[in-house]
Amino acid sequence: MRSGAKVLVIDDERSIRRFMDASLTAKGYEVLPAKTGREGVKTAADNHPDIIILDLNLPDMDGLSVLKEIRGFSKAPVIILTVKSADADKELLLDSGADDYLVKPFSLTELLARIRVALRHSINLQEDTTFRQGPLEVDFGKRKVVIAEEEVRLTATEFNLLKALVSHAGKIVTRSQLLSEIWGPQAVEQSHYLRIYVSQLRRKLEDKDPGLRGFIVTDPGVGYRINIS
Repeated sequence: MRSGAKVLVIDDERSIRRFMDASLTAKGYEVLPAKTGREGVKTAADNHPDIIILDLNLPDMDGLSVLKEIRGFSKAPVIILTVKSADADKELLLDSGADDYLVKPFSLTELLARIRVALRHSINLQEDTTFRQGPLEVDFGKRKVVIAEEEVRLTATEFNLLKALVSHAGKIVTRSQLLSEIWGPQAVEQSHYLRIYVSQLRRKLEDKDPGLRGFIVTDPGVGYRINIS
């Protein structure tokens, strides 16, 4: 955990804001509360939070609009709080710039875990051009993958897929994001490509080290994430 990291909580429910304030402050975070979307956007612009927790149902503007405004000036990780569970809703939020989502009700343990992962993800992107986890190393510059000091031979497409996922480690990357990034915008409906290459990539990683089972996690109907928790 980054001690003193600033967490902006945008939620119109006073009970939720008080709960977040007490719980997150006790864990060493600085909490910035906002009860409306407009107040949340201003607070984000004025205070440069390290992470933002955004409820979708706000009294003055919808959460998606708030997200888009914040994304116009901030790259801080955004975790969405929603009562919606439809896959289409999740994918729209993630494609619009959210880093993660939690469906209400959720536990404090789960929220804290998501915050830690989101903060760790933002640090890795800024500081490191080589992704490391356990026996796995992915060197972006050399386009090289090593597991337990032994190089893994990947095709260009498999490497691009792994790179896209580890570049957003801990964050769900939607199917449409991956298809567009790897095959181009014209391929966003060709999800069968993705299933095939994810399966091949998983097999190659797990064949080298069975401990990497569960490294690439599927969020059914939405996309994939690298498990760094």
